[in-house]
Amino acid sequence: MLEKPYHDRDGHIWVDGSFVDWRDANIHLLTHSLHYGSAVFEGDRAYDGKIFRLTNHSARLKRSAEHLGYEIPYSVEEIDQACLDALAKSGLGDAYVRPVAWRGSEMMGVASKNNVIHLAVATWHWGNYFPDKMKGIRLMISDWKRPAPDTIPCKSKAAGLYMICTLAKDKAAATGWDDALMYDYRGRVAECTGAHIFFVRDGELHTPTNDILLEGITYDTVIKLAEKRGITVHRRDIYPSEISHFEQCFVVGTAAEVTPVREIQGSHFTVGDTVKQLAADYDALVRGQITL
Repeated sequence: MLEKPYHDRDGHIWVDGSFVDWRDANIHLLTHSLHYGSAVFEGDRAYDGKIFRLTNHSARLKRSAEHLGYEIPYSVEEIDQACLDALAKSGLGDAYVRPVAWRGSEMMGVASKNNVIHLAVATWHWGNYFPDKMKGIRLMISDWKRPAPDTIPCKSKAAGLYMICTLAKDKAAATGWDDALMYDYRGRVAECTGAHIFFVRDGELHTPTNDILLEGITYDTVIKLAEKRGITVHRRDIYPSEISHFEQCFVVGTAAEVTPVREIQGSHFTVGDTVKQLAADYDALVRGQITL
C-alpha cells in the first residue's frame, strides 16, 4: 500500500517560528526559490528520539544559504531547537527531519535581494532508503557529471543542484538499477545521486577527494569510525579504470546510512567484512551504543 502523498498527512510543520497544520504548510506559486532553485535544506535522522549530529547539520544549512548569497534569520542554536521541537511534536523516535530555507515571493525575476527568507522543519517516519540494503545495491553509470566548482556553488546543499541527481536516479530506476554513480567534470569518480562512495582494497578504504562535493556529515563520521578501527583511509582521485580492481564498495549518507554495493555496471563486489563492520559500527554510534 502506497503512503499518503506528502501534502496530505496528519501532523504539524514548524514554519517561521510556530507550528501550522501539516496540510496548511504551503507557499505561494510565485515563490522565488521555486522558480530559481535557491532553497537550501538538510536531511537529519533521529534515532531513539535523538537527532544524530544535529548541530553539524544546522551549521551546514546556514553555510549553504551563505553560499547562495542569503542569511537564514535564525542562529544555529535556534535551528537546532526548531528541529528538536518538530521531532517532539511528531511523537516519533526514529524519524527523518527536514529543515528547509527559501526565498519568498516579494519579487519575481532573477534578482532576489528583496525577498524575505523563510525556514521550515518537517519530520516524518522514513525507513531504509534502500530496501534490504545489506544484500548490496546495483549502480549504473550516470550520463550526467558533477559540474566544475566554478560553475555551481558545489558546497551548498541547494535544491537546484539536485536536478541532475533526480534525472540520474529516475533513469536508474527505469532501467533496473538501484541508483547511479556520477563522475565529475574531469572524469573522476565523484558520488551517487545522494550519497558519497567508498571502495575497499586489501583492507584499506579509498574515497574521492571530495574537493567538488558537499561536505558530507555521514562521510566524515564513517572516516572517523574507520580510523578508530585502525583502517587506513586514502582520500584521493579515483578514476573509472580502477573500479573493477576494488574488492568491496559502499555508499554513505544520512538517508543511505552505510549501504554496500554489489555491482557498478559490470564490476562486481563482495559484501565483505569491512563493509559489514562499518555498517554495524555506524548503527551502534547513531543509537548511542558506542562513541567516537
